[in-house]
This record gives sequence, structure tokens and C-alpha cells, in this order.
Amino acid sequence: MIIGLGSDLIDIRRIEKTLERFGPRFIDRLFTDVEKAKSEGRKNRAASYAKRFAAKEACAKALGTGLRANVFWRDMGVINLRSGKPTMALTNGALARLQKITPPGMKAQIDLTITDDFPLAQAIVIISAVKDE
Repeated sequence: MIIGLGSDLIDIRRIEKTLERFGPRFIDRLFTDVEKAKSEGRKNRAASYAKRFAAKEACAKALGTGLRANVFWRDMGVINLRSGKPTMALTNGALARLQKITPPGMKAQIDLTITDDFPLAQAIVIISAVKDE
């Protein structure tokens, strides 16, 4: 059962300008250590950060809060499963919100798709409640 859905589309050039203007201050405020390591190693650094930015926005929408109600940027991080499939790792306020919207006896599953085609980056997040085995 789907309990949350969110999508976001961002112009990569916006992230490029923000990186140029604010650099580490912007990166440290919004992104987890895992995301920073992944993005800093990329040829298209701004596109990598833009996809992760879009994923956070989409996840916040799927949680039903946006970036408020104790859900902060660094509480949501893009990670990859061993298979390479991207998903979100939630902590603090985002994790508390996820637990609140997950029905009893179920566990949450977060599906994420991210893509970019310059100048745009897009993310879609689906949060499902699945039987807890």
C-alpha cells in the first residue's frame, strides 16, 4: 500500500550557481557524508548534487511534511543498496515521521528513482507499507 508519493524537478544550473557561491557551506548544510563522498567523486558534480537535492525534496513531499515539522535536509540521504539501486536513508525527524505514517504491523519501503538530462534533474519517491515478516 502506498503511503507517500513525492516528486521534484530542479535545474542543474541552479545548483551549479549555488555551489560556486556558497561551496562547502551549502554542501555541509544539506548533504550527508555519504552523499558528499559520492558527488565529489563525479565528473558532473553539480548534476550529482542536483539529483540528491531533488531526492530530498521528493522524500519530504512523500513524508507529507515538506521541510518542516522536524524534517531537515540532512535527515534524508540518498544511498545505494548492494545492487546499486538508490533509496533513502532516514534519520532523526524524517525517520520519526516515517514511523508515524507506517501502519502497525507493517514496515516502510522507500523506492527512489533519480535521473538527469542537462539542464534538469528529477527524483520520484514512493513510500510503501509492506507486510513486516
